[in-house]
Amino acid sequence: MQLTVWTYEGPPHVGAMRIATAMEGVHYVLHAPQGDTYADLLFTMIERRGKRPPVTYTTFQARDLGKDTADLFQTATRDAYARFKPQAMLVGASCTAELIQDDPAGMAQAMGLPCPVVALELPSYQRKENWGAAETFYQLVRRMCSGVAPSPRPEGAKPSANILGPTALGFRHRDDVIEITRLLATLGVDVNVTAPLGATPADLARLADADFNICLYPEIADTSCRWLEKTYGQKTVRTVPIGHAATRDFIAEVAALAGVDPAAVLDTSNLPWWSRSVDSTYLTGKRVFIFGDATHAIAAARVARDELGFEVVGLGCYNREFARDLRDAAKLYGVEPLITDDYLEVEDAIQALQPELVLGTQMERHIAKRLRIPCAVISAPVHVQDFPARYSPQMGFEGANVLFDTWVHPLVMGLEEHLLTMFRDDFEFSDASGASHLGHGHAAPLPAGAAPVAADEPVHPVAADRPAPDPALAGTRRWSTDAEKELLKIPFFVRGKARRNTEKFAAEQGVTAITLDTLYDAKAHYAR
Repeated sequence: MQLTVWTYEGPPHVGAMRIATAMEGVHYVLHAPQGDTYADLLFTMIERRGKRPPVTYTTFQARDLGKDTADLFQTATRDAYARFKPQAMLVGASCTAELIQDDPAGMAQAMGLPCPVVALELPSYQRKENWGAAETFYQLVRRMCSGVAPSPRPEGAKPSANILGPTALGFRHRDDVIEITRLLATLGVDVNVTAPLGATPADLARLADADFNICLYPEIADTSCRWLEKTYGQKTVRTVPIGHAATRDFIAEVAALAGVDPAAVLDTSNLPWWSRSVDSTYLTGKRVFIFGDATHAIAAARVARDELGFEVVGLGCYNREFARDLRDAAKLYGVEPLITDDYLEVEDAIQALQPELVLGTQMERHIAKRLRIPCAVISAPVHVQDFPARYSPQMGFEGANVLFDTWVHPLVMGLEEHLLTMFRDDFEFSDASGASHLGHGHAAPLPAGAAPVAADEPVHPVAADRPAPDPALAGTRRWSTDAEKELLKIPFFVRGKARRNTEKFAAEQGVTAITLDTLYDAKAHYAR
């Protein structure tokens, strides 16, 4: 286990919490010390859930370690069942409680509770959150489905599918489920069970009734889908419908398994037209760096290159269980795969590649902001702003529209800010002037104590007195302060290229310190 400021995934018991919180009629008893109960905030504050997660903590303290902590766990478990009367219970230990080896699984089995009890063995020091979620869901599916035969299909019934994988604290999972459910309805395919999100243990017992499964989020549902395929012979739709082309592939795969006509689905995506329009020509060839969970990162790379005309210069993921899939995808784009859970390695890669757009998690949002590179979030981990109140799926045709808006807006806004900086000396756009649309012919006074912003200052100064040096400029060669400030005047969408050309020119000339003259000389050299 690595001590870090930021982490892409929590310990596996957080993954188990995501499954318990997503479902109805499930309660999780977690053997954990005081201090390991922070996870409630993940759901009530970040995901904006209206109720706390269905988790009971034993919350033992240091003084309890000299007593019988096993008895404390059993008491908490009995009290939780008596209070909540769940259809099924999960029991397990947090990463800290794992060290005292109280064996929650064995204790729970010996208690003889009047409901199914699923004991979780989640090795906190070898595995992480997504694996914990996948393992928890798999154990629940096995427990509830084992020995259950599929119900006979009624005469004339529509084909049906299970949608598997959406969880609590998932990136746009709620909206993705709505979009995919609507899409299946237009195809004439019924949804048998959506799980774990919104499902009960009794619903899991009906999974075998479906004709096939849809593995919407492989990080969560892949293990369960493989077990259902092996046990009941159910086929699995594995195309993840993120992007216009992937949605069409998804529809074709579903239609083939369900025996329906794919033409019934109305293509409502504007992404293909927008990305070919004259207003989007400035997108062509933009260099993009992509990082996130493997599923979203791989899907984003396809959309970026094939549907928006970007150049993928970096591709990576943090979940090593899907490293092989990520490596195969990286070969398609001719880039070196980055598989790491260390955000500092990701920052180094972004700084070295100098992309014009970053697609990543909330970690990459912070990194890109510090490096002054436009960024859009495409994957968990995310923060509260990525759980919008509005309908905003990532999947399906409407999801493709959302992707276009989300990815293009950082580039458009960056361009507008650059133009405002260029024209800051103009009488209409000066900081000392009033709003031009109000028709004032005279300058509006500045607020008391405010000073006009100099024309050569960046749009977002880091410090109040002078702009901090751009970390993106820190390469193998030292840049002078004047050269840094001059480089910041170059439009963001060509600044990376200007920096690379200048450093290449300096290397050819044997220059170790890049000054303002070096920058101008390089500009003249490449302008020939």
